[in-house]
Amino acid sequence: MSTSLDHATRAQARVALVSEAGSTPSGARPRVAIVTCAEIPLLEDDDRLVLPALAALGVDAEPVVWDDPDADWSSYDLVVLRSPWDYAQRHDEFLAWAAGVPRLVNPAETVAWNTDKRYLAELAAAGLPVTPTTFLAPGDPWTPPAGDVEYVIKPAVSAGSRDTGRYGPADKVQAVAHVRRLQAAGRITMVQPYLPAVDSYGETALLYFADPATGRLAYSHAIRKGPMLTGPDEGMDTLYKLEEITPRTPTAAERAVGDAVVATLPAGLVYARVDLIPDERGNPLLVELELTEPSVFMLHDAAAPTRLATAITWAL
Repeated sequence: MSTSLDHATRAQARVALVSEAGSTPSGARPRVAIVTCAEIPLLEDDDRLVLPALAALGVDAEPVVWDDPDADWSSYDLVVLRSPWDYAQRHDEFLAWAAGVPRLVNPAETVAWNTDKRYLAELAAAGLPVTPTTFLAPGDPWTPPAGDVEYVIKPAVSAGSRDTGRYGPADKVQAVAHVRRLQAAGRITMVQPYLPAVDSYGETALLYFADPATGRLAYSHAIRKGPMLTGPDEGMDTLYKLEEITPRTPTAAERAVGDAVVATLPAGLVYARVDLIPDERGNPLLVELELTEPSVFMLHDAAAPTRLATAITWAL
């Protein structure tokens, strides 16, 4: 992970990065801001792949930190969210920022809905196969489930597996403490069963990018994420937990669920990620729908940078 840079150094590095991607100073080409956070001001390797892909399509793009006070968002033809991964710690501030940015992708109203995982209840009510989830408001009583079961506790507004833990029968005291800590901070807490298939099969993430021919999201590629949660939440001092990523061809059932999920979304979105884990019968369950700042894993599909760049260009 890149470290934070001072403003002058960041600006110099950004100029070099954009030049390397193949942009020109003509002013005739559209300008796109690729939004990141201060900890990774020049983007991660994966997101950086979209810069030359956009340049090849006649678009000048550069990384910009979302809370940079010197950023002039009105000077860009489009502002694309990619890695503002510190938003969960500053959720209200981030939503206010998003609402004030012209030409934001995905749109601010989508971001407001999607950054609170209570959207899962809406998708479940619409008949989609969603991991059973209990939401707890501050002050709500909660008792750990009885029996030999494992479960996951995390805040409804979260990113990068921060404040997330896996608990079992021997961890009830720690589980209650986790819930109470989140509630004391005024946060909505969510409790889900731990799906044991993730330990062997893993999690399938399906990526969708806008198809210019239809204006709707179309399947691009998929990856497998290995298991990440090993026990109770112990805190973390990094932006996110590292993931074990490999390419994956989704099953027909996974594609069907992914397609059904994105079919519920409005037209005009540029990207989406659908995360699935099988239940005990092998049926895919939705664990998360990422419409704000998902990793899109372009390093694992050679054509993905061009597909994303094409979707961004369409949104112009």
